[in-house]
Amino acid sequence: MPHFPPLLQSLPLAALLLAVVPAPSPAHSDTPRPPNILIAIADDWGAHAGAYGTRWIRTPAFDRVAREGLLFRHAYTPTAKCAPSRASLLTGRNPWQLKAAANHVPFFPPEFKTWPEALAEHGWFVGHTQKGWGPGVATNSLGQPRRLTGFAFNARRAPPPATGIAPADYAANFEDFLEAAPDDRPWCFWYGALEPHRGFQFGSGMAQGGKRLEDIDRVPGYWPDLPTVRHDLLDYAFEVEHFDRHLGRMLDLLAARGLLDTTLVLVTSDHGPPFPRLKGNTYEDANRVPLALRWPDGIPHPGRVLDDTVSFIDLAPTLLEVAGIPWDRSGLAPSPGRSLVGLFRSPRSGQVDPRRDHVLLGRERNDVGRPRDEGYPVRAILHDRMLYLRNFQPGRWPAGNPETGYLDCDGSPTKTLILESRRADPDDPHWALCFGHRPAEELYNLRDDPDCLHNLAGLPAHAATKAALEARLVEALRAQEDPRILGDGDIFDRYPYAQPAQAHFHERLLRGEDVRAPWVHPTDFEPLPAP
Repeated sequence: MPHFPPLLQSLPLAALLLAVVPAPSPAHSDTPRPPNILIAIADDWGAHAGAYGTRWIRTPAFDRVAREGLLFRHAYTPTAKCAPSRASLLTGRNPWQLKAAANHVPFFPPEFKTWPEALAEHGWFVGHTQKGWGPGVATNSLGQPRRLTGFAFNARRAPPPATGIAPADYAANFEDFLEAAPDDRPWCFWYGALEPHRGFQFGSGMAQGGKRLEDIDRVPGYWPDLPTVRHDLLDYAFEVEHFDRHLGRMLDLLAARGLLDTTLVLVTSDHGPPFPRLKGNTYEDANRVPLALRWPDGIPHPGRVLDDTVSFIDLAPTLLEVAGIPWDRSGLAPSPGRSLVGLFRSPRSGQVDPRRDHVLLGRERNDVGRPRDEGYPVRAILHDRMLYLRNFQPGRWPAGNPETGYLDCDGSPTKTLILESRRADPDDPHWALCFGHRPAEELYNLRDDPDCLHNLAGLPAHAATKAALEARLVEALRAQEDPRILGDGDIFDRYPYAQPAQAHFHERLLRGEDVRAPWVHPTDFEPLPAP
């Protein structure tokens, strides 16, 4: 899906507005000033970093945050698509609790406040660079644009090291933000990189990044291990490293100003990489995200690696607690998430809180392209390294209809290779894994099968495990009033798509209209079905 940048707000205007509008009173004026907050969120980066043992991606800044703070090995977004994933991070609610915001490119419901908005209302100086929440439209009840992640600081630009990388100088924009931040107020900055979102410059990982195909130790089993795929992975790595370099510059800026140790630094991504079977899907590699935090005053035992299973819905309660804002004074809707602050203070590594043993995952409508703009609804639970999925509409195409280019999967050399292989061999196994129909239920043992290749759902030996996970999933979803479980799941397909030029894509294409989908390749489209 192409980028739809958030509402642009020029730096001079932002500074002027902040100068003339009085700051709200802090929530607790008699308590010590909370830490500043820097949240760095990449666009489509999976859990690939030096700190996770990835040898073919160099991430010294992320590794430093992990080494001097906490590294989470099992952190997940509840849904692997940009807008709904970011909505969960910003509100502390699962997508199915967010009405239209469960979908990609929605109209963000006015009734759901974000934690950056709450910080701003409680006296914080809040800003972001480039991608905050989106793509989609966010307005208040009067139709006025909302700043879900604060004022935008996007004036600084820099020549990109490769095509496909944005000409944005993220670190310089952060420096502008620091210059504008009042000395007497805590601040929060959202570094929203546009990398490693597609497209990539093919071969940039080798040509500009100095990498070799043999640097990659393993290609996942859902793709063919061929040079095209390895090139694609190295190009992805080059863009991840671009994100990390700007993070490193931001850490240096904080250190130069004496602010590094009084700032909570949180680094993550919205979901897994933009490859077939990952971004937009509901598997381990699609939903697992990098997560590291550094805060010397609040993490007294740094350098720990935690095995607790945590979700994006835990971050809003965490950040509001750190900010000293009680949830009931924040204006945010109730959250099923739980603050991570207790894990910050623990001296232990590994599994610290035995209650943090599962997460809920799912998806609704991502990109259009199916008849009637329908989504591919899924709910899942990951517990004790077992992943159970329920696919509510197995008759639909999980990556989008073939005749509309599988629009739920970004165009890429890897996608093109798999589609061409299937045209030559209708029984190609990689096409079946990435684009073929799926059964109503799936069950995977992630200890033995991290790529989720061997579905155990129909095997008698695993019937008890499947039943227990299904019961726990349904119980949790009922408690969260998920319409998909309560009998009104079609409501997610009825919410309008916020980009009219692409709405009703399937019907318009079959009528012969010239509708465009720039996030896929023209060769992704299969022949139209016979009338």
